[in-house]
Amino acid sequence: MVTTSLVLLLVLIGISIPVGAALGVLGLILEPLYSFLPLTKAIGEVSWGTSNEFLLVAIPLFIMLGEILLRSGIADRMYNAMSLWLSWLPGGLMHANIGASALFAATSGSSVATAATVGTVALPQIKRQNYNEPLFLGSLAAGGTLGILIPPSINLIIYGVLTDTSVPRLYLAGILPGIGIALLFMLMIAIACTLKPAWGGKRQRSNWPERMTALVHLLPPLAIFLVVVGSIYAGLATPTEAAALGVVGALILAAFTKRLTLSMLREVFEGTMKTSAMIMLIIIGAAFLNFIMSAIGLTTALTSSITNLGYSPTTMLLVLVVFYLVLGCFMETLSMMVTTIPIIAPVMIALGFDPIWLGIVIIILIEAALITPPVGLNLFVVQSLRESGSMNAVMLGSLPFVLMLLAMIGMLMLIPDLALWLPTFFD
Repeated sequence: MVTTSLVLLLVLIGISIPVGAALGVLGLILEPLYSFLPLTKAIGEVSWGTSNEFLLVAIPLFIMLGEILLRSGIADRMYNAMSLWLSWLPGGLMHANIGASALFAATSGSSVATAATVGTVALPQIKRQNYNEPLFLGSLAAGGTLGILIPPSINLIIYGVLTDTSVPRLYLAGILPGIGIALLFMLMIAIACTLKPAWGGKRQRSNWPERMTALVHLLPPLAIFLVVVGSIYAGLATPTEAAALGVVGALILAAFTKRLTLSMLREVFEGTMKTSAMIMLIIIGAAFLNFIMSAIGLTTALTSSITNLGYSPTTMLLVLVVFYLVLGCFMETLSMMVTTIPIIAPVMIALGFDPIWLGIVIIILIEAALITPPVGLNLFVVQSLRESGSMNAVMLGSLPFVLMLLAMIGMLMLIPDLALWLPTFFD
């Protein structure tokens, strides 16, 4: 039953059926094969119950927030300011790629929006400043992954919904690992460009007056972050309400910069609707599939088989890491989350792992899936922004950053408080 389901899912995805539809179709196939009850009659109830979750309203709001910042030009100015502050390091503007991605991640909550925004601004610098192309492209793809770990993160919201875990506590837990990953990325770039100075392109020069003047362009995203995340931690707003506050703040900033026009708003609404519809289709399809799997006993059988392996918690964690790294090569990240977490999380929590800590580890593994071929979403985002060139360059440049993500998982295993200290401190 398990093998049949996995093979069918891979076949459906392999023949280019959209992931959300493939999940629903797999449920429709499994129902007549393994159930004597008409389970498909519950599809309406399952769809409504899934999409009626109040917390999920935050998803289109965070997507809209990122769209406004991108189309109002705030992201462009933020990147230029970051370049003045960080380009003196070995690797030059590649550090600005990571720094700008981290800052934009603190407002958008989306890896795709982060990679697309920073990539649009940064890509022309590769030839202009003579950077090593694969490493530069890899820094853009990897920097985008920070969007799903540094709060406010859409993926952390989804994990919280799937496991009934506090989203504010997950947000707190993601801050230090998110900053740590950004620093590891920058350290890797600095070491590579110290060993191979030609990879770092032409050194950028700036003076202190220019840097101090540019600080004003870093204030808008920081203000949005304080409004969104601060209102949650202060107990003034739920994550959904905080997302709405962020959208209002972004609209005010766009109006202040004289970029708030009807055409800009139309582009924002179109981008928000397209992305939100894709995400909700995946969530509904996965919810229906999970319902079918539970009803036919597949979830119970799979959970029992994992539990009966008799592995120690540490071994199970290593198996989890390998499982997600392999699955991430073939499956889109959001669908991977909603199909696996309801099965895997209860097993891992039963073995003694803290659900908050486990959530951060899983999100980091999801980050790795975003930049591992052949279906790493950020790889396609960065490649789509290029005028020419092979996808191989993006893939090759992203591999060192995957190693840095695995290094952070190792650090979390050795020092769990990297994820748990802030949630415990604010309890």
